[in-house]
Amino acid sequence: MDIHLDKRAVRQIRLSATEAIEEGDMESLREDILGAFTEEQVEEIERRLDGGDLFEFLTDILDEWNGDDVDELLELLETQLGEVGIDLKTEPKSKDEDGEEPEEDEDEDEPEDDEPEDDEVDEDFVEDEDEP
Repeated sequence: MDIHLDKRAVRQIRLSATEAIEEGDMESLREDILGAFTEEQVEEIERRLDGGDLFEFLTDILDEWNGDDVDELLELLETQLGEVGIDLKTEPKSKDEDGEEPEEDEDEDEPEDDEPEDDEVDEDFVEDEDEP
C-alpha cells in the first residue's frame, strides 16, 4: 500500500520536529505526525501493525530517533512503515488520482517570464538619446 503525504503535512512534520528538537516536546511531534495521516490511512496502518496502535508505533519511532535531524526522522518513519508493507511517499505525486498531471504552483518570488527583473533592461523602453 502507498501513502502519499502532501507538502502541507510534510511541512508540518518538519516544523514540529524542529520545535521538538529545540524544546524537547515529543508529545506534540507525535500528535502532529499522527495528524498528517487521514483516518483511513491510520486504520490501514493499524491493521498492519502487530500491536494495532499507531500512537504506540510512533512512540517507538520517536524513541529510536536521535532527536537532532529532521530528515532522519522522516527516513525512520518511511523505513518502519515499509517493514509493515506501507510505502510512504513524502514527495509530490507525479499524477493525481484522475491520472492528470498536477498543476504547478507558481513561485511568487520568481518574476513572470515577460516581466524584466530590476537589473535587466527592456529594450522596448530604452529611449534613443539621438531622437528629440
